[in-house]
This record gives sequence, C-alpha cells and structure tokens, in this order.
Amino acid sequence: MSAAQPPAPPLPTGTQAAILLLSTAAFFSGAALRVCDSLLPRLAADFGRTPGTAGRVIISFSVAYGLMQLLFGPLGDRYGKIRMVCLAMFGCAVGALACALAPGFDALVGLRVLWGMAAAGVIPLALAWIGDAVPYEQRQATLARLLTGTLAGMMGGQLMGGLFADAAPGWRGAFFTLAAGYLVVAVLLVVRVRRLPAAAPAKGQPHKSFIAQLTSVLRVPWARVVLAAVLAESIFLLGPMAYLPSYLHTRYGLTLASASALIALYAVGGLVYSMSARHIVRRLGERRMVASGGLIMGAGYLAWWLSPIGWLAGPIALAVGFGTYLFHNTLQTHATQMVPAARGTSVSLFAFCLFVGQAVGVSLAGYAFDHIGAVPLLLCPAVALPLAGWAFARALKRRATAP
Repeated sequence: MSAAQPPAPPLPTGTQAAILLLSTAAFFSGAALRVCDSLLPRLAADFGRTPGTAGRVIISFSVAYGLMQLLFGPLGDRYGKIRMVCLAMFGCAVGALACALAPGFDALVGLRVLWGMAAAGVIPLALAWIGDAVPYEQRQATLARLLTGTLAGMMGGQLMGGLFADAAPGWRGAFFTLAAGYLVVAVLLVVRVRRLPAAAPAKGQPHKSFIAQLTSVLRVPWARVVLAAVLAESIFLLGPMAYLPSYLHTRYGLTLASASALIALYAVGGLVYSMSARHIVRRLGERRMVASGGLIMGAGYLAWWLSPIGWLAGPIALAVGFGTYLFHNTLQTHATQMVPAARGTSVSLFAFCLFVGQAVGVSLAGYAFDHIGAVPLLLCPAVALPLAGWAFARALKRRATAP
C-alpha cells in the first residue's frame, strides 16, 4: 500500500456503532481465551495435577472452539453473522457459569468444551461482518479497532486469572465474573441488534451445503497459504505462551499475579499496534509488516530465555505483542478476503486453524514443560516465528507479482 494514497473517508456512523458493540463482545471473548493461562498453577494445586495436565482446560476449549468454526461460519453466511454472535454470547454465559460450578477436574475439562463451542461464534463472525461492511482499503485499520477490544479482554483475562489464582475465590470466581460479563453484553446485543446496519451480503451461493462452502474455500490456493501461516503462528506463539506465567513463577519466584501482569503487557503491545495501525499500514506495507512481526516475536522468545531479571519479561511481552499483530492482523485481513462469497466460512476456517494450532502448541508445550524444561518452550518459537514471517512475506511478494 502506497504512502501517497489519500486518507479514506470515515465509515458511516451506524457502522462505527456496530463495530463498537462487537468490540465489547470481543473484550469478554478475549478474556476467556487467556484467563486460564494464569490459573494453571492454581488448578494444578486444587486438583492435584501437574501444570502440563492442568493445561487440558486450555486444550479442550481450543479444540472445541476450532471445530465449531466449521459449523458457525456457514451458519453465519446463511442466517446472519450478528444474529449468530448474539446466540453465541448467551451460550458463553451458560458455559462459563457451568464451568464455575464444575464439581471436579474432568467435569471442568468437559464443560470447557461446551464453553469453547459457544465462544466460536463471537470474534470470527464479528470479523466476517466487518469484511462485509467495510471496503478492503479501510479494513485492516478497522479490524484493528475490533482487535482493541479483543486485546483489552486478553489483558484483562490474564490479569483476572492471576488475581483470582492468588485469591480465595480462585478459578470459580474468575469464571463467575466472565459469566456475568457475557450475559450483560448478550442482552445489549439483543436490544441493539435490530438497529445495527445490515451489511450487504456478498454475491455468491449462500445456500450451498456446509461441506460445499468449506471446500469452496479450501480449493483456493491463496486461502491454503493464509491458513497454513496462521496454523504455524498459533502452534509456535500461542502454545508456549500459555506456560509463560508458570515459567516466570518457577524461574524467578514471582507470584502468579505478578507473572500474569508482566505477560499481560503482551496485549498492551497489541493495543499500541491497533492505535497506530492506519499509519503503519501506509508506511510499511504488508510484506514488511509480516517479516518484521516474525522477527520481533522470535527475538522476544529468545529474550525471555536469556533474561537474568524477571521484571524484564514485561517489556519483552509488550514488544512481542506489537510484533504479533504486525503479522496476525495482516493474516486476518487476508482471511476476510479469501473467498468473499463465503466470508463467514472463510474467517471461521481461519479461526479453526488458529485454535487447533493453539491446542497442538499447548499440548507440545505442556509436555516439554513437565518433562524437558523451558528451553524448547522458548527456543523453538525463537526460530520458527521469524521463518513463518519470512515465508508469508515471500508468498505476498509472489502473489503481488503474479500475472
């Protein structure tokens, strides 16, 4: 994207209001994504499990979240994306409440599956609705606004998990709090949904079967490149990140609340990106963004390994968050444009790869943390993430120069 391009006209007021409301939903969904990272040691202590085994509460949520994309995406294309977001938010309220009341560890793991199934319909369908409502040249900056809500929620969830892990209410208190937040936002969505602007549906065949919609995306070569890139990102970034609070707690003797607060600065780095996204996109362009993002993420994991002082984890997390969204926001912008006629399905497949990759990454990281130690947990991402950024930058260059 050239720096000489004139600034785009502002979005209609109704569209901006819709994005704000969806960002509020994304806040609580983002909190649910990261709240268990800081709770793993508390869950392990309460149930007599190792931290690696306690990670099943993250894995079960991620797998369910990813698999349900295969259903929510086509449903959003067929019945309306915001309507499905409303339904998903009520489901999240029920799922979080059920988890708070879980009588044992195995029950909690199973109920996290239900929570993950419901959560699958929030952020991806909000992204897809923006893809319908916002022109491509304004989309990356607009998606960054939704990202602000998601990242603020991730930061809040990380902090909430750490605070509740060290407090008497524990993980039950964290889940009760999220259940209340989901319910409030779900009610607000229902009240406002009739007044939200209806995005014009993309031209295509919205009444194809679910399988036909999925395969129509997978047949597109560029879609396969984007999906492979986000799969690599989620395995090597999000998987090891789930164990960073436990790593800081073990290596430096930090309290779980302190360790969680330091890693929560990751979301602040993402917020810095989201607030400056419009200028960054114009100045750097997509290829330099993804290459730089991969390098910053890899350098951050290397710095976490080499750092002799625990508090340095916070500034490192901030830098990694900024680098992540240089890379990730470019990926999700392309996800909204892979197959416009099946945009809900496209974005949901993207989220499917993201969360299945996270589940694989958490499984591998948990095994490494329990049986090998922190070295592979940190050094594998330090190598793999710069390679992923370089590879996607090369793919963007080939696509731009293709006849």
